[in-house]
Amino acid sequence: MIRDQETLTLLLDTLSRFVRERLVPAENLVAETDEIPPDIVAEMRDLGLFGLCIPEQYGGLGLTMEEEVLVAFEIARTSPCFRSLIGTNNGIGSQALIVDGTEEQKNHYLPKLASGELIASFALTEPGSGSDAASLRTTAVRDGDFYVLNGTKRFITNAPEAGIYTVMARTNPDNKGAGGISAFIVEKGTPGLSLGKPDKKMGQKGAHTSDVIFENCRVPAANMIGGKEGAGFRTAMKVLDKGRLHIAAICVGAAERMLDDALHYAMERQQFGQPIAEFQLIQAMLADSKAEIYAARSMILDAARRRDNKEDISTEASCCKLFASEMCGRVADRAVQIHGGAGYVSDYAIERFYRDVRLFRIYEGTTQIQQLVIARNMIRNASA
Repeated sequence: MIRDQETLTLLLDTLSRFVRERLVPAENLVAETDEIPPDIVAEMRDLGLFGLCIPEQYGGLGLTMEEEVLVAFEIARTSPCFRSLIGTNNGIGSQALIVDGTEEQKNHYLPKLASGELIASFALTEPGSGSDAASLRTTAVRDGDFYVLNGTKRFITNAPEAGIYTVMARTNPDNKGAGGISAFIVEKGTPGLSLGKPDKKMGQKGAHTSDVIFENCRVPAANMIGGKEGAGFRTAMKVLDKGRLHIAAICVGAAERMLDDALHYAMERQQFGQPIAEFQLIQAMLADSKAEIYAARSMILDAARRRDNKEDISTEASCCKLFASEMCGRVADRAVQIHGGAGYVSDYAIERFYRDVRLFRIYEGTTQIQQLVIARNMIRNASA
């Protein structure tokens, strides 16, 4: 739902201008240096982008799901790294606290996340545990007023920048499933916490991931989210729908940017004495991309409104993530094709976007995991 259309319009206009005037011109610099300039990060803090989805009582903007996806459509029209930096503060890094944290935990951490003083990171994936997240091996053993954590987390977004890590660890070794997993807040600088070297990725320069390593890392028992063992995995599942809708919206924004670039190139590029946009096969690629983007946008807005209405949208969120991420990949491929040889060189943004958007079909649940979720929900509902 949209609470105040006038306020939302002002936010979207401000964000659109910021993307167009500040972020897009910085794309090449970020790609070359693998760093977001500090002055841009400061501006993102000033605009409140780190607290978009954190409740107003903790210093955030408290966006509804519909408002959040509309914001995501805008911020995704530039390099994904900018969204990635604020993503964990607005996503699982804060949402686990919002849905299941104690009041003490919320009051201590959420205002710092909303202001951008702290960057959050969510540590679930392990070297041997990806799609099968419930099989994680990181352990947390109670020792008086502390838990001792041991294990390694892999591909953790914003790990090099993070001030706090939401860590999933097994507190009950006898329970090999999700019920044996608890969630902890681990602060940067805690003895026994270290980072691996930053990953060298195919794309998304400026968005950093690395291993997060725990070696006899002593974490206060008070830092267990919710103060209850065995609830960690369920906490993560509670906010999956939100995360999947958000990534789906990011896919739409990125696809719109790529299509705009392809359209403008096609209108300017001359072959056989006319713009290639006049060729019907080029028009077919433009039209297919436009139709698929419109379909994805419509799906996402519908699911967001349903979530705001407190409906169960597990199936719809997975449908959005599956369709939008695959759509984004198809649009990227067509955009490169429309650019021809120019699309294969880094002088044009589409070469970078083609690599950047490939990740969307993998994280927040692969396409194949979404297919399983959708089908299993269908079977369960039909059997009820």
